[in-house]
Amino acid sequence: MKRTLVEQFENGDTVEHTRDVEWSEVRAHRDEDLASTDWRAVKDRTMSQAWKVFRQALRDLPQDHESANSAADNWPQPPE
Repeated sequence: MKRTLVEQFENGDTVEHTRDVEWSEVRAHRDEDLASTDWRAVKDRTMSQAWKVFRQALRDLPQDHESANSAADNWPQPPE
Protein backbone atom coordinates (compact mmCIF):
# COMPACT_ATOMS: atom_id res chain seq x y z
CA MET A 1 0.00 0.00 0.00
CA LYS A 2 1.44 3.33 -1.04
CA ARG A 3 0.86 6.45 0.96
CA THR A 4 3.34 8.53 -1.02
CA LEU A 5 2.15 9.95 -4.32
CA VAL A 6 4.63 11.23 -6.89
CA GLU A 7 3.60 14.04 -9.21
CA GLN A 8 5.73 14.52 -12.32
CA PHE A 9 5.72 17.75 -14.29
CA GLU A 10 6.35 18.27 -18.00
CA ASN A 11 9.79 19.75 -17.27
CA GLY A 12 10.82 16.50 -15.55
CA ASP A 13 10.57 17.78 -11.98
CA THR A 14 8.82 15.55 -9.46
CA VAL A 15 7.14 16.33 -6.17
CA GLU A 16 6.25 13.74 -3.55
CA HIS A 17 3.09 14.07 -1.49
CA THR A 18 1.98 11.93 1.40
CA ARG A 19 -1.63 11.43 2.30
CA ASP A 20 -3.32 10.14 5.40
CA VAL A 21 -5.04 6.78 5.13
CA GLU A 22 -7.87 5.29 7.16
CA TRP A 23 -7.91 1.88 8.79
CA SER A 24 -10.71 0.88 6.43
CA GLU A 25 -8.33 1.42 3.47
CA VAL A 26 -5.57 -0.56 5.16
CA ARG A 27 -7.91 -3.45 5.95
CA ALA A 28 -9.36 -3.47 2.42
CA HIS A 29 -5.91 -3.54 0.83
CA ARG A 30 -4.76 -6.18 3.31
CA ASP A 31 -7.79 -8.33 2.53
CA GLU A 32 -7.04 -8.03 -1.21
CA ASP A 33 -3.43 -9.11 -0.66
CA LEU A 34 -4.54 -12.07 1.46
CA ALA A 35 -7.20 -13.09 -1.06
CA SER A 36 -4.71 -12.94 -3.93
CA THR A 37 -2.43 -15.36 -2.08
CA ASP A 38 -5.11 -17.72 -0.75
CA TRP A 39 -4.28 -20.22 -3.50
CA ARG A 40 -0.95 -20.77 -1.75
CA ALA A 41 -2.77 -21.91 1.38
CA VAL A 42 -4.92 -24.68 -0.09
CA LYS A 43 -4.81 -28.07 1.57
CA ASP A 44 -2.92 -29.91 -1.19
CA ARG A 45 -0.05 -27.36 -1.40
CA THR A 46 2.85 -26.80 0.92
CA MET A 47 3.30 -23.11 1.62
CA SER A 48 6.87 -21.88 2.16
CA GLN A 49 7.77 -20.34 5.49
CA ALA A 50 8.39 -17.00 3.76
CA TRP A 51 4.80 -16.90 2.49
CA LYS A 52 3.48 -17.91 5.91
CA VAL A 53 5.42 -15.04 7.49
CA PHE A 54 4.17 -12.57 4.85
CA ARG A 55 0.53 -13.59 5.29
CA GLN A 56 0.83 -13.43 9.08
CA ALA A 57 2.39 -9.95 8.85
CA LEU A 58 -0.61 -8.83 6.80
CA ARG A 59 -3.02 -10.22 9.38
CA ASP A 60 -1.07 -8.55 12.20
CA LEU A 61 -1.00 -5.04 10.68
CA PRO A 62 -3.76 -3.59 12.90
CA GLN A 63 -2.20 -4.99 16.08
CA ASP A 64 1.38 -4.07 15.18
CA HIS A 65 0.82 -0.40 14.30
CA GLU A 66 -0.80 2.42 16.26
CA SER A 67 -1.98 4.28 13.19
CA ALA A 68 -3.18 3.41 9.72
CA ASN A 69 -0.43 5.65 8.32
CA SER A 70 2.22 3.63 10.13
CA ALA A 71 0.75 0.38 8.82
CA ALA A 72 0.74 1.74 5.26
CA ASP A 73 4.31 2.99 5.56
CA ASN A 74 5.50 -0.40 6.83
CA TRP A 75 3.61 -2.67 4.44
CA PRO A 76 5.02 -6.21 4.31
CA GLN A 77 6.74 -7.17 1.09
CA PRO A 78 5.82 -10.50 -0.51
CA PRO A 79 8.58 -13.06 -0.93
CA GLU A 80 10.16 -13.51 -4.32
